[in-house]
Amino acid sequence: MLEGKAVIGETDMLQTMQQNAVKLASRALDEFDVTDSTEIARFIKKEFDRLYGPGWQCIVGRDFGSFVTHCRGCFIHFSVGGSLAILLFKGAATAEPESSGLLIPVESM
Repeated sequence: MLEGKAVIGETDMLQTMQQNAVKLASRALDEFDVTDSTEIARFIKKEFDRLYGPGWQCIVGRDFGSFVTHCRGCFIHFSVGGSLAILLFKGAATAEPESSGLLIPVESM
């Protein structure tokens, strides 16, 4: 069960997507034990894949670092229940172009 409020750390998602992420996290915590972070992540990921198309990644835990490339408008990091963190993002194959509008191709090795 979701105890307390979700605290959103970083996001570039639309408000409705943020709300869906928090609601799905609440449902996952109702369905799975808080210590079963893999099943919580799987549940959220599959629902976002269904709602917003494939390619979503979800990381759930109490202590982790990350460095990811994501599609614009498809990133949220929030905590629930005080200490359980959730990182949800849609992966991107390449970094978004810089503000100059240039994308430098990377040659394959």
